[in-house]
Amino acid sequence: MRSDESIGPVLRALSDALVSDPVDRDLRGVFEQEVQRLVGLRSVRLREIPARYHARLVTPTRTVESIVLGVPSSDPRAQAILEASFDAGRPPAEPQLDLLAEAAQLAGLVLEASRSRMTTMVRSVDGAAPLIGSSAVMQMLRGRVERVARTDFTVLIEGESGTGKELVARQLHEVSRRRTGPFVAVNCAALVETLLEAELFGIEERTATGVRGRRGKFEHADGGTLFLDEISDLSLSAQAKLLRAIQDLAIERVGSTGSRRVNTRIVAATNRPLSDMVSRGLFRTDLYYRLGGVEIHVPPLRARREDISELAIYFLARHHNMRDLSLSDAAVDALRLYAWPGNVRELERFIELAIALTESNQIELDDLPPQLRGDYVEILGPSIAAGESLRAWGSRYARLVYERCGRNKRRACRHLDISYHTLQAYLRYSRRDGYAGTQLPEWVRSASTPATVHEARSSR
Repeated sequence: MRSDESIGPVLRALSDALVSDPVDRDLRGVFEQEVQRLVGLRSVRLREIPARYHARLVTPTRTVESIVLGVPSSDPRAQAILEASFDAGRPPAEPQLDLLAEAAQLAGLVLEASRSRMTTMVRSVDGAAPLIGSSAVMQMLRGRVERVARTDFTVLIEGESGTGKELVARQLHEVSRRRTGPFVAVNCAALVETLLEAELFGIEERTATGVRGRRGKFEHADGGTLFLDEISDLSLSAQAKLLRAIQDLAIERVGSTGSRRVNTRIVAATNRPLSDMVSRGLFRTDLYYRLGGVEIHVPPLRARREDISELAIYFLARHHNMRDLSLSDAAVDALRLYAWPGNVRELERFIELAIALTESNQIELDDLPPQLRGDYVEILGPSIAAGESLRAWGSRYARLVYERCGRNKRRACRHLDISYHTLQAYLRYSRRDGYAGTQLPEWVRSASTPATVHEARSSR
């Protein structure tokens, strides 16, 4: 049998993997398994060794239990090798060595295809959008991401659900020197406890009847970034298993007797403060300090309301091929008043709802769901219906802020950004209008604590 015919099963398996899911059947893993099966070796591993970590290997290199062959690579920052191990005293025969040599040449194409495939997959994912927003907090966030991306340190991203933590993690990867490597996201909340080790660290061939060997998420992310989302949902036993892998950057497959080093950057995210969970005994202290240090906080949408219209326009533009819609000024004002408990994710879903249901080419106030237009309608609706003048509305608002500040005029002036004399004029108008004697809403009265009232009296 000629060697070019013998390598055929490897080529067929790679062809099948090209049209399969890129995470479950990655090209590297398929290549390693098929070469191992074809040549009859104990293990085969295709690796890239960064030049900054290791001295350049002289290949081929052979020991009593392994052989290392050079693999052609277009990346000058790393050396690619094909490492094959076998039982001591049972070295591969000459035909097997010829197959390995051909497999090493084919491995160069596998690496190039893997990089191209993973990069395309990352950029086509729906969440891999730019960080939208011109507010000061978003400018600070983008600057922090760019600075942290220059390092290989482990990063902890904290923020409420729906704020875009995975988007920040993807941006960290895209602007780092690891951008040509894979970005592998793992939802820790969805990991089954009994399958955790196999999912994260992989499993060896023939560990159990009918079980095929495969790489875990750590090995999938070799040379790139591993994103551990909702890490706070891991059990304490799972945290212990994860700690060792993060600390040593080495994993041990289920059924294996040795460890494998991985060149993976860890980025973790949580919607709950890990420091609070540590104090309550729900999260391991050692894992917290291993993850923490370099932290990025993603602000909630209510903390950057000036970005809401920009985000809404961005989401509308993403679906312009379906419908060309715009937002009315009243609708934008209502969106800015809403609290957005679901953050950016909730805003995106609202835009999708509007695209599906809005009849005209513009989203009006009446097109908004009741919960979105509630505060806007309740606050402005009565004044609009009564036909109040701008001065009447301004005086009413000034009186509300004045009461909310504990009747402290100087603090009210700072909140309203007006002069002391202007506030006095507004208050005189509200008294003449009869508003000063009306019953104040509970949310206004509750804001006036005894301390603020005392401060207000002392300043009058």
